[in-house]
Amino acid sequence: MDTNSTRAAIVTGGSRGIGRAAAERLAADGFAIVVNFAGNTAEADATVAAITGEGGRAIAVRADVADEEAVQNLFDVTEENFGGVDVVVNAAGNMVLAPLAELDLDAMDRMLRTNIRGTLVVDQQAVRRVRSGGTIINVSTSIIGLALPTYAAYAATKGAVEATTLILARELRGRDVTVNTVAPGPTATSLFLDGKDDATIARMAAQPPLERLGTPQDIAEVVAFLAGPGHWVNGQVLRANGGII
Repeated sequence: MDTNSTRAAIVTGGSRGIGRAAAERLAADGFAIVVNFAGNTAEADATVAAITGEGGRAIAVRADVADEEAVQNLFDVTEENFGGVDVVVNAAGNMVLAPLAELDLDAMDRMLRTNIRGTLVVDQQAVRRVRSGGTIINVSTSIIGLALPTYAAYAATKGAVEATTLILARELRGRDVTVNTVAPGPTATSLFLDGKDDATIARMAAQPPLERLGTPQDIAEVVAFLAGPGHWVNGQVLRANGGII
């Protein structure tokens, strides 16, 4: 395989949900995929198998996104296997919901570590290594605009992600590397659905003018656009939410 002509994408949190959908969608566009995962080897292997079963190229690499040495190794392995890094999709995330008065601070610290530190650690390697013509895509949430109770700490972590995106786009001036954030609305992933009763899910599904929850594939299409024909979009937050706000 000629690694010099291979376009490669790292997808953190790539073993499930939005990350898996993005990995499979980018593979369909011809990217070699590095599926980053935190702990579930079976899910990561299943994502790789789904991609290779369609004729794509993919490997799985375990790494805690908040561990700088593990993330450096993630990028090293990508370069060793595919010759470089062209796209980074930062989809790894953690969500803890509670009214602020009742929030478990230890759980909050774990969420901050993944969502903020993890984004910064991955983006730090990305801005050092992504090749000219490439893109960095962070993932936020439309909850920031909806301002729903119990989401204060989670929304705060994603506000940090959005601020980071806007600044990195400017720090990369002259590199021909774009940095954007995709901010999904309510999307039918286990991260969103876990802990919600049917009435809550139905109420949130009815909010967008399109009158349904988003799917991981809906978000993956936006990721693919930014990684391909949407290269003129830079330093933006795209709220992919069916018109909910």
